[in-house]
Amino acid sequence: MPKAYVLLNVEASSEDQVLNQLKEISIVKEAYVSYGVYDLIVKVHADTMEEMKETISHKIRNIKQIRSTLTLIVVEG
Repeated sequence: MPKAYVLLNVEASSEDQVLNQLKEISIVKEAYVSYGVYDLIVKVHADTMEEMKETISHKIRNIKQIRSTLTLIVVEG
């Protein structure tokens, strides 16, 4: 099961609105507002890498208020 953290920068004062939209996406397991370089941190679990890619590319990145994302795929040792 592929897992990743997605770090997001969003438009000013839209953190709560984006957070609520992210929580509606099925592969999003946790989502938090963050203070620092990134505005939100999202933990995602998908059944396949293809599902993860499609969801991040077409659902998460298409949220209007998101300015940029950084995806960190987790490798279990």
